[in-house]
Amino acid sequence: MTLDAESFRAEDGVADAAAPFYPVRARHDPADDFICCDPAMVAVVRRARQAAESGASVLISGESGTGKEVIARFIHNASRRAKAAFVALNCAAIPDHLLESELFGHERGAFSGAIGRRIGKLEAADGGTILLDEISEMDLRLQAKLLRAVQEREVDRVGGQRPMKVDIRILATTNKDLLSEVKKQTFREDLYFRLNVIPLHIPSLRQRPDDIPVLARYFLRKYDSRSAPRFRSFSDASIKAMLAYHWPGNVRELENAVNRAIVLATEDEIRRQCLDLFPPDGNGVRLAGHRAERPAASAGRPLWQIERDAIIDTLVMTGGNRTRAAEVLGISIRCLRNKLQLYASQGFAPPGPASRTD
Repeated sequence: MTLDAESFRAEDGVADAAAPFYPVRARHDPADDFICCDPAMVAVVRRARQAAESGASVLISGESGTGKEVIARFIHNASRRAKAAFVALNCAAIPDHLLESELFGHERGAFSGAIGRRIGKLEAADGGTILLDEISEMDLRLQAKLLRAVQEREVDRVGGQRPMKVDIRILATTNKDLLSEVKKQTFREDLYFRLNVIPLHIPSLRQRPDDIPVLARYFLRKYDSRSAPRFRSFSDASIKAMLAYHWPGNVRELENAVNRAIVLATEDEIRRQCLDLFPPDGNGVRLAGHRAERPAASAGRPLWQIERDAIIDTLVMTGGNRTRAAEVLGISIRCLRNKLQLYASQGFAPPGPASRTD
């Protein structure tokens, strides 16, 4: 979804039209818009622009949900490699024994089950950019092999006879303090310095409060446009609530909160209650005292019963619209349907929509 910056300011009340403002549009993918106006984040984007002009490795750090992959895509799209491939690999999502093959590829017969040659992510990114997401989760042994690839720009496939030259730009992200990991000897110091040529730290959402209302309005347009646009603005109270909230889940949590509010809202204005936010404690944890009825209702009950009741209640709230319910619950529509089939077999008839939309 590509937004026009000037119309975005005019309609959504960004006060200073001369202030630094992005959406930063990707050159080739409009879905990669990057929006910020807080000085703390504008400084990061400005440095990212400078980093994009070089071919140096960039280490992007920050809490989960702050937009590390988004800024990595921005660097790629603002670079000379923009027309080439951008390949992302989540190092935390793949088991150690599979990560080597996923990253470097393998030859036929390299191990049991290797029935053909496979190109790894490093080769797939040849001419472009590879993003190593959550690099701190990589095994030490594999870090040593990656170090050679970073230094020599060569890839050794598993079971291969000779290294393959690759032309790649390497970006890496982490939500940990890698220097501390180096001191604990869980991350190689030499690899750290190879990756940390240009460091970029993404501030948490609570450290860039000016971005909160701008991002909230962007997500409002993004999700409300999927159906007939209805909600035009947030109430003053809802804006104040968002600014007061701690956002431990950062931008990802804000996006989910706005999406949920669109489902719950019954008027043209998004009210504070629809955001379902309540004050956090000093560590960013939501206080149970503000939902005292929930512990009382769920304590001592099996988890599957609590899950079932949450799904049924959400369906009732959405008028039986399964697509909306799945979005609010954060699960796929297929998962929701499987759950409902199970509940039906147990004698629980889920509410149906007045008119089916899914």
